[in-house]
Amino acid sequence: MQSHQNFLIPKRHIREFMQNNEISYSSSINEALKYSMKKDKNMICYGLGVTDPKEIFSTTKDLVKIFGSKRVFDVPTSENVLTGISIGAALNNVRSVVSHQRLDFFLLAMDQLVNSAAKWHYMFGSKASVPITIRLIIGRGWGQGPTHSQNLQSWFNHIPGLKVVMPTFANDARDALISSIFDPNPVLFLEHRWLHENKEKKIKIGKIKKIKSKICSKGKDITIVSTSYLTIEALRAAKFLKKNYNISAEIIDLISIKPLDLNTILKSVKKTKNLIVADTGFSTGSIASDIIYEVMNSNKKSIVKSFPKKIAMPDVPEPTSYGLTKNFYVGANKITDEVLKILNIKKNKELILKEPIPHDVPGNWFKGPF
Repeated sequence: MQSHQNFLIPKRHIREFMQNNEISYSSSINEALKYSMKKDKNMICYGLGVTDPKEIFSTTKDLVKIFGSKRVFDVPTSENVLTGISIGAALNNVRSVVSHQRLDFFLLAMDQLVNSAAKWHYMFGSKASVPITIRLIIGRGWGQGPTHSQNLQSWFNHIPGLKVVMPTFANDARDALISSIFDPNPVLFLEHRWLHENKEKKIKIGKIKKIKSKICSKGKDITIVSTSYLTIEALRAAKFLKKNYNISAEIIDLISIKPLDLNTILKSVKKTKNLIVADTGFSTGSIASDIIYEVMNSNKKSIVKSFPKKIAMPDVPEPTSYGLTKNFYVGANKITDEVLKILNIKKNKELILKEPIPHDVPGNWFKGPF
């Protein structure tokens, strides 16, 4: 309470003050959509579940009330058609945000995305733009299994003409979404469903900036580069390592997968001389593999003391059962173990980093996949 004395706020109002100055991941998405639709009077927002009572984790809350059903609307389940509509609208100077409750089902629209949206700007000598932002919900929870919880960001990373962002924190998500919406060409905006209730102190919307990586925690012994929900796990691991082993880990949240902010990573690794990359996707062909290659190919002599370590999902479909999911997904414990191995520090088996229980949900707030 001591830190609030300068604000001259009665104690009974401090809780309310703190709540009003916090922003959740879901409300940050909502704020970005409202801001953008006010800024661009022609912008449309549509997709599966946009006007559903759950409003996609409340990210589309009140949009139809504010902007009307001609600009905010739900649609039948036809992912390929949804994407085609956005391309047609974009070519007529109407930018759009298209929402999909699952990345998995969006795969039906890969033809429209890869062969049309991603190519148009280049095929017509940069004279045509395709200002589309495609929101894709990723991640696990409640035994959704192999066809409902995939993290396929590396697919999109391989397609020229696309940008791919995966913010972890609320303010970053809001700013990255606004930047994505006003980009002249397609951006895939990936949201892990375990992040939507995460909160942090709210920062006012500023000037739209280029999306860059973020150093979440400074350190000197090892660099951990992570994406999306694994950044939360990396921070848990860093806190545990500092407390129990006096290891200082620097955590970098990528935010933008493509384009990649390689300079921030190289600067950190040059300092720590050790690198782990934690990726929510599958191991083969992963973002983590690309980053390690770029670091090792940076032409900087002795940039690392030991070869970097990749942490990613096994190359098998995600399991569904409660028992199998427990040991399938990587998290803070895996990151901790790999840090100790790279630094050649013996693990103290009496020191245990406890995992949340139950393991297949992020907290009691999680009531469903959308």
